[in-house]
Amino acid sequence: MSPLPLFFLDAPLKEGVETWLSEDTAKHIVQVLRMQSGEQLQLTDGKGRSSLVTIEKAEKKKCSIIPQKVVMHPRKHPTLHMGIAFTKNSSRNEWLLEKITELGVASITPLMATRTERERIRYDRWTNILVSALLQSQQYHLPKLNEAQSLKQILDNHGSAAQLLIAHCITEVDRQPLAYALDRGNETLILIGPEGDFTKEEVQMCMDANFVGISMGSTRLRTETAAMTACAYFNMVNYESA
Repeated sequence: MSPLPLFFLDAPLKEGVETWLSEDTAKHIVQVLRMQSGEQLQLTDGKGRSSLVTIEKAEKKKCSIIPQKVVMHPRKHPTLHMGIAFTKNSSRNEWLLEKITELGVASITPLMATRTERERIRYDRWTNILVSALLQSQQYHLPKLNEAQSLKQILDNHGSAAQLLIAHCITEVDRQPLAYALDRGNETLILIGPEGDFTKEEVQMCMDANFVGISMGSTRLRTETAAMTACAYFNMVNYESA
């Protein structure tokens, strides 16, 4: 038997209480999947909770459900937080958001570095991409998408992780291969710079805040490739036996 389809509800899941879904979700359930009253599906609130629900009313553009028992799913540990200097290329940014969500990243912070050349951040669209990737990968914890922050703000707000890493390409500044620098089992913050790389001053600021410089091979990677590589490696090392 195939698993029940999973949908997102941006509201509390209340057992036994009839709840109306958003119009887009309702249209997908009723018009695309052709589900009817009495059928069941799964809902998640993106905060770790899910519920098996029964369709109460199925109309053309409206659908109500009644949640049954609500289950809390613990987040996998350790968690990964990423600060990324996004590029001007919308499609590459959106591809990256989708893929790191599938890999279970806990939070994403757009990083405003000296050489950042990012597009205007469309938080509503980006959130929709995160939700879609969450559902596709059958997860229950939506990554937290933070407001854009300067490097200093990120250091002030996220510097408490047990493991702090910054990826850069400055050969005369200390750095280690990711495979050597990344210790499994630790909450981790990884910073990925813009396509023009971090400046020496920015790297030094991070090193002074106990960051470790990392490299990811002998070739120069695009921003989204570096971020994807770091996230995939973290995921493989920490969850290989999950």
